[in-house]
Amino acid sequence: MNGGEIALERARAKLLGPSGLDEAAIGRALNELAGRGADLADLYFEASSMRSWQLEGGRVTQGGFAMRQGVGARSVHRGQVSFAHSADIREGALLETVRAVRTLERSGGVGRDRQGIAPGRRAAAHDLYPALDAVSIEDASAWIAILERIDERARAQDPRILRVDANVRATDTTVLVADADGMLAGDVRPMTILSMVVIAEQDGRRARGQAGLGRHAGLEGFDAASIDAMVASATVMALNNLVAIPAPVGEMPVVLGPGYPGVLFHEAVGHGLEGDHHRKHLSAFDGRLGERIAAPGVTVIDDGGMAGRLGSLGIDDEGTAPERTVLVEDGILTGLMQDRLNAGLMNARSTGNGRRQSYAHLPMPRMTNTFLANGRADPADIIASIDRGIYATEFDGGQVDIVTGRFNFTTIAAWLVEKGRLVAPVRGATLIGVGHEALRHVSMVGEDLAFDSGMATCGKQGQSLHVSVGQPTLRIDRLMVGGQAG
Repeated sequence: MNGGEIALERARAKLLGPSGLDEAAIGRALNELAGRGADLADLYFEASSMRSWQLEGGRVTQGGFAMRQGVGARSVHRGQVSFAHSADIREGALLETVRAVRTLERSGGVGRDRQGIAPGRRAAAHDLYPALDAVSIEDASAWIAILERIDERARAQDPRILRVDANVRATDTTVLVADADGMLAGDVRPMTILSMVVIAEQDGRRARGQAGLGRHAGLEGFDAASIDAMVASATVMALNNLVAIPAPVGEMPVVLGPGYPGVLFHEAVGHGLEGDHHRKHLSAFDGRLGERIAAPGVTVIDDGGMAGRLGSLGIDDEGTAPERTVLVEDGILTGLMQDRLNAGLMNARSTGNGRRQSYAHLPMPRMTNTFLANGRADPADIIASIDRGIYATEFDGGQVDIVTGRFNFTTIAAWLVEKGRLVAPVRGATLIGVGHEALRHVSMVGEDLAFDSGMATCGKQGQSLHVSVGQPTLRIDRLMVGGQAG
């Protein structure tokens, strides 16, 4: 279990106790923060520690340990946000931080008066991930043994494997959120990420493969079978890319495989369904709630409460439990993702999507686990329906204009499809399009919904967060493919 009193006890031990703080001191700081009648005032405490090791070319070349601790203080008056943060959370520094916020306020005497704030309203417990300490429960030899296993297994796959680089990073984060409405909520967020890159060589030509695993867990969350499957995925990708042919060029049908390709819709569509972009009229979907924006059969969901997914949260960074929000249902735009600030300004309610990179950043509406729901098509039938096109299963990077939805994604694992069959792996295929147009051209949705392996991250306004993306196999009838074939 996690959250509730379990997480609050961890927060008291890691954050409050060592700094001489208690709930009464937090109440005094909130009184000061909200004293001019703020519409919203909150404190976000965070303690984070991270350990990592890097293996390069068969040797462990780097190890690291880092800690981060601090508090962010925010107040909102009629939509105007004032914010300050401090790495010192002792009461004197906390009060100085709160006073810094007040000096930034340009208005006063509006909104509600708050007196005698005593944080007493608690968030509920959850079982999305355990309240464990992933960083300290294993010694270095256990972590390094995993890296050595990755190196050994990858080289054993094929003599053409030339180089193996692997990294393991464990992070423990404990957060405490208190607001002027009397809410006090905590969460313990363990996370471990394994990642690897392999280089294969044949006849002087080199190709790359990559894979990774991410869990809200410590090393116990990574069994030998899952590690070996990760290694096999990376090496097969590299070996396929060794013999890949140049990708074709032009507009053609594209089949996206299940799992990580959902990142295309995360970037090209999901950001356009975040509340702040609608409030500022910056989304291609602005003003279109209730309208058809996608083909029938396309349903898009954001759900921060899915056990086992890296985008899940017991509470968001404003203390709200994340919801399952149906953004698009059978092609109709039905919902938006909201944090408290934007929800208040849009006469809506928070959906538990208020997230931030750290205590030094402001929260904003962000995705959690965002995915396209299952359809009814057999994935094999979807590929068989293509006369000539591309089947893509992994992307190496891309760019998106959130306002227009224009995107380009470069594949690192893709095949040429001819007459309904996978003909050969292709290299250099870039998918180019516009998110809302691609949604309209989805003609077949498979029944094999899968999620990324825990490596998806999301950037927005300079803040980076871990998320999860997913989709079943699906067909887009028309998409521009940039390639290298003549």
